[in-house]
Amino acid sequence: QVQLVESGGGLVQPGGSLRLSCAASGSIFSIATMGWHRQTPGKQRELVAAITGSGSTNYADSVKGRFTISRDNAKNAVLLQMKSLKPEDTAVYYCNLNFLSLDVWGQGTQVTVSS
Repeated sequence: QVQLVESGGGLVQPGGSLRLSCAASGSIFSIATMGWHRQTPGKQRELVAAITGSGSTNYADSVKGRFTISRDNAKNAVLLQMKSLKPEDTAVYYCNLNFLSLDVWGQGTQVTVSS
């Protein structure tokens, strides 16, 4: 059974940086597509960034040039480095693992960008 645990959220001032981490259990991590999504109250969850097992990445237009997704297959971990944070980045951020019909979500971590 695959489980995901996020960490690294918190309160940061506009223009600041945060790094989110997602630790995964299970043996399929290295071949799964990992993603970070975010959600604010009253809105649909949206994809922020994703990385395939081979390392190809995809970003939402709103975060291109500011966020970087990476993975460490030896540690079963995926990271989201966030820089130049804006108040509109405030959301609950969720880690996701997707492989064939398997779709697993973490519990989410709150990111608040405010002065």
